[in-house]
This record gives sequence, C-alpha cells and structure tokens, in this order.
Amino acid sequence: MEEREEISRGIAAGRSIRSIARGLGRSPSTICREIRRNGGSQAYRATRADKHAWDRALRPKRCRLACHGQLRWRVAQKLALQWSPEQISGWLRRQFPSDQSMRISHEAIYRSLFIQSRGVLKKELTVHLRTKRQMRQDLC
Repeated sequence: MEEREEISRGIAAGRSIRSIARGLGRSPSTICREIRRNGGSQAYRATRADKHAWDRALRPKRCRLACHGQLRWRVAQKLALQWSPEQISGWLRRQFPSDQSMRISHEAIYRSLFIQSRGVLKKELTVHLRTKRQMRQDLC
C-alpha cells in the first residue's frame, strides 16, 4: 500500500515513471503496468489499486478448464488421441493465436487430471498419458 501511495503522489507531482520507479527501487515497466492496470495516470488512486490487487489475488480461482467448455472439450479430445499435455498446449497456441480463452499451460492440464478435487477432466483420461502413472509426484 505504501508503494502505491508513493506512485499516486508521484503522478500527482508530475514525476516521470522512471523517477517514481527509481525512488521505489522498482523497474519502470513494473510501475507502468501498475498504473495501466489501475486506470492510467489520470485515474490512478492508491486505495482503489490496492483493493483491486487484493481482489485479483483471491484464491482459490476457478480452473480455466472449468470456465471454458470448448477448451475443456478440445483438451479431452486430444488426450483421448494420446497427445501429451505439452503437445496440446502448443497446438492450442498455434491453432488459436488470437483467442486467449483457448490457451492453457501443460501444468494446468496435469493439475486438472491429477487433482481430482478440481473434477474438471475425467479420471479415465489419465490412462491416455504416456507414463500411465495414477499419481503425480511433486518435486520440492
């Protein structure tokens, strides 16, 4: 919150993004994104920006596959054809270059398969994975 207030004061004083960033020890691109994400330099307010940041960070968020039926269908279809999650993710990126709703990382596909509390992809689809593991090991 203190940094957001400093950004707000810097904007009000007419300081450049670079000078605000230097004063906070942050990258100018970070400050620029923060300002742009929260209404631009004309509408930036520290309290509102902080509230929006906390709202965006709320967990748990719904899984991307749970929200987008067409994406879920495409992923399940490719898994049934024994495509790896990495191949599916790359194929979606090339097939739908301008449609952000049709993008998903291979990690999100694995999570949807192995963390059944999400319940998005059917457990039967794990048999189509190449390793045939029923559990995934997290390396910590």
